[in-house]
Amino acid sequence: MTAASKLVLGPDGRQRCAWCTTAPDYMAYHDEEWGKPVHDDVRLFEKICLEGFQSGLSWLTILRKREGFRRAFCGFDFRRVARFTEADVERLVGDASIIRHRGKIQSTIHNAARAMELVGEAGSLDSYFWSYQTRTAEELAKALKRKGWTFVGPTTVYAFMQAMGMVNDHEPGCFLHTRPQP
Repeated sequence: MTAASKLVLGPDGRQRCAWCTTAPDYMAYHDEEWGKPVHDDVRLFEKICLEGFQSGLSWLTILRKREGFRRAFCGFDFRRVARFTEADVERLVGDASIIRHRGKIQSTIHNAARAMELVGEAGSLDSYFWSYQTRTAEELAKALKRKGWTFVGPTTVYAFMQAMGMVNDHEPGCFLHTRPQP
């Protein structure tokens, strides 16, 4: 790897973004998910929530707990999560298969209700989030905060935009860099 290119040659002979070669989980995530456009509302909600849980932690930690998160939060069906109660918060705080941060758990439930409101206003999370494709993460973060969302600062939102394919941050020369964007 050179500092200028930020690329490494993978075991299959393809050039990849260097960050993804530190763990097999990262390489699979890079190759199969990261930066691929997502338009499904539930997947978009899942990803923005997981980015919030990642704050202060490594993404690898979140990847390795993702199935636990999916079980705990009903597959991130925000219509169901919005109905969670304080008893659900207590259950989740005790669930070792997820990050047991009370504030982040409460934020996910709170944001599920905000997601339902956004769908009512914009028709879908897809329509709303993708309308920010050419704008900045700061703008989307501010807009979400004005709508009452929590744990959605600019860094979190930018990581969400990268992961959902709203921006293409694969390094030039990465075999996925030139993939067409919608």
